[in-house]
Amino acid sequence: MDIFQAIIIGIIEGFTEFLPISSTGHMIIASEFLGLPQDATMKAYEVIIQFAAILAVMLIYKEKITLKKIDLWMKLMVAFLPLAVIGYLLKDQIKALFSVEIVAWMFIIGGVVFLIVEYFYKEQPHHIKEVEKVSYPQAMWIGFAQLFAFIPGTSRSGATIIGGMLTGLDRKTSSDFSFLLAIPVMGAVAGYDLLKNYQAFASVDLTPFIVGFIVAFIIAYITVKLFLSFIQKFSFLPFGIYRIVFGVILLNL
Repeated sequence: MDIFQAIIIGIIEGFTEFLPISSTGHMIIASEFLGLPQDATMKAYEVIIQFAAILAVMLIYKEKITLKKIDLWMKLMVAFLPLAVIGYLLKDQIKALFSVEIVAWMFIIGGVVFLIVEYFYKEQPHHIKEVEKVSYPQAMWIGFAQLFAFIPGTSRSGATIIGGMLTGLDRKTSSDFSFLLAIPVMGAVAGYDLLKNYQAFASVDLTPFIVGFIVAFIIAYITVKLFLSFIQKFSFLPFGIYRIVFGVILLNL
């Protein structure tokens, strides 16, 4: 991997990881276009840029990462639990699900779900408008919604945002909870992948890794900030339409 490839993949990771459009399909196309094999080196690089994305979210929500917010983090751990348990028990079966066709169809299905949810969604006074006020049952339901992210192309953030909206959170609070939930989820996944692929770091030039880390961090930070501003004024309809169009493109590659 050279620096140019590292920058491109870092941009894609930073931009797509937290948007409800799934980073998987975008990584597939980018890797194919750049001629990057899905080997241990590539996996190690993905771990690095995922840590960069996590760090960006932690910086944005730094006021939430304190002992004063312990109740919020207990709820986030409740939401994390279903994915941790099911992911550990079914990790081999989950890997077998991966194919470009499945990714494409889940892009399309996810897009249709967004369009349907937005069609029926109406902002109500009783909707939760502060992430600290999310209840434990709501957190658990969001955790179960997150399980759909095991199907490649679904989008972890998309599944949790939809789960939040269906359980009574407004768009902004659903997004906040989804991004905060990404910290333990992505931290656990990236940490596990790091343990499996740490030997790859000994045999590669670390310069592209460092450049990619910086790029992914900057892009993720900007993307999340802009997304949170966008979603307070607009709906998720553009993301639903984009998912459908992108899924159709994938099916025809």
